[in-house]
Amino acid sequence: MAKTNLHRLADMGQSPWLDNIRRSWLTGGEMQRLIDQGIVGVTANPTIFEKAISGSTDYDAAIEEMVRAGKSGEEIYKALIVGDIGDAADLFRQVYDRTDARDGYISIEVAPNLAHDTQGTIKEAQDFWDTLKRPNIFVKVPATKEGIPAIEELLYRGINVNITLIFGVDVYRDVMEAYLSALERRVNEGKDVSRLASVASFFVSRVDTKADKMLQAQLDKEQDPERKALIKSLRGTTAINNSKMAYQEFLNTFKGERWERLKAKGARVQRPLWASTSTKNPEYRDVLYIEELIGPDTVNTMPEATIEAFI
Repeated sequence: MAKTNLHRLADMGQSPWLDNIRRSWLTGGEMQRLIDQGIVGVTANPTIFEKAISGSTDYDAAIEEMVRAGKSGEEIYKALIVGDIGDAADLFRQVYDRTDARDGYISIEVAPNLAHDTQGTIKEAQDFWDTLKRPNIFVKVPATKEGIPAIEELLYRGINVNITLIFGVDVYRDVMEAYLSALERRVNEGKDVSRLASVASFFVSRVDTKADKMLQAQLDKEQDPERKALIKSLRGTTAINNSKMAYQEFLNTFKGERWERLKAKGARVQRPLWASTSTKNPEYRDVLYIEELIGPDTVNTMPEATIEAFI
């Protein structure tokens, strides 16, 4: 197949992932087509699965069968998502092997009601890991105050973690510290770290949505023409600058004596992942958060419309 812009991203050190999943894509060849175009991973969350389940007939037969068997709503939901995640992981195993475990990952997220429950998060993540039994799985855990210790413990146990819902640099520092601490605990106990993987999902477009509302409020009451022009020029820039600050923190963290000791044991960097990269404001280019955030050792996860636009 001809080289696409997604392949060119990979040449620059960035991994393009898909931010969506549906059963029919796995069974009907659509996901393989995306792999051929250069997609090397998948992220999913409860909202994505809700849309997939309620917006298609892909799952109707399976749901009906489990209802007849007396399964609860939670049991049905978990069975459906574990099935899709397992099938996707098997499909992307070719990417995982080809990239020496750099890519080919599929993410499954712990339940949102566990966001402030450290032990509950650890238990559900461990259950997902033990059930799926595949090396190319990420368990997604939010970067809440209670989530950070869960993240360190899961990584220490050898479970790949995608840390999600990061919006600010201060929290991002805590996330990287949790990763480094988990690696050090494993190294000190003589455990392997060469295949332990983690990404830190830094949210993008939602930052602009919030910041632009604040800028618009200033614009509405501003009278000075020069000030109005300045405020207008700032719209659509906060998210990108916020992400660039995060990337600088990444570069600063994964260097120096502490990191080199871990790297010598085979440890890999915890890559920043740019999430929520479809533009919410129709005035902005639909690939704004792709083109402006290309960099080595990063991941950009995109919905299919953004992927097609970037290609």
